[in-house]
Amino acid sequence: MTPFEFLFPYSMEEALCLLDTDDPGVRPVGGATAVMLMMKAGVLRPTRLVSLQQVGAQHARVAVNAAGELEIGALACLARVEHDPVVRARWPMLAHAMQGVANPRVRAVATLGGNLSHADPHLDMPPVLAALGARVVLASRRGTRTVAAADLCTGYYETVIRPGELLVQVIVPPQAGPGAYFKMTTRAAHDWPALGIAVVLQMQGEQVAAARLFTGAATDRPTALAAAQAVLVAEGLGDAALARAAEAAAAEAPVMADAHGSAAYKRQLLRVGLQRAVRNALRRQGSHA
Repeated sequence: MTPFEFLFPYSMEEALCLLDTDDPGVRPVGGATAVMLMMKAGVLRPTRLVSLQQVGAQHARVAVNAAGELEIGALACLARVEHDPVVRARWPMLAHAMQGVANPRVRAVATLGGNLSHADPHLDMPPVLAALGARVVLASRRGTRTVAAADLCTGYYETVIRPGELLVQVIVPPQAGPGAYFKMTTRAAHDWPALGIAVVLQMQGEQVAAARLFTGAATDRPTALAAAQAVLVAEGLGDAALARAAEAAAAEAPVMADAHGSAAYKRQLLRVGLQRAVRNALRRQGSHA
């Protein structure tokens, strides 16, 4: 293994200074779950790893702000979010989706900021947070900027995060209505998904006032299913409408083939998965789960 620096800054400001370089081999490390796998595979040969574990507990806190939004520090581990009682009560879709991410050992270590920054299209959190209308805060030595979670990933392992920037916070607005995340895997339930579908419905009585549908894993980034959303708003949630929405989703999504299945196979998964995700959302609303 090529030698590299492993540094432990004691503040976010110090970390940002250490990351402010044009060297592509300089990387931040949160829980290190993805970085270690990439190094073992020979994909990443760092010159410097900057650990964020000592920059301050405030960057791992989970709290509700004065506007009623959920603020999650980027260093909060996935298990911390999964088990938070406020998240479970007021953002049930997020808490439920966390339960299916990898396994308990990984969730106890992996951070939400690292998960999103990694931008693997098979990850569960990017489409979930996109459907929830979340925002992410990016910080550098020059200041901060806020980006919609739906716009964070731009392609396979690619994001809008600039050199010298860190994702430091995730802000999730109140869950607008019933929601669910549904994924299909080729092997065990905790395996990488062949398809993920996140849905949030804003209801007015029995009518769908607005819908947010995002797919992941089948596409190279979280992808909004605008045509399917329009069908649900115009036609409702009956079986025929769901079938038409599923066909619209299969037609519009830029599905990609990979080791988890062909494009044709994933389009069929999308037809099935969209309908199940919507029904799961409605069922959880009825049971207050």
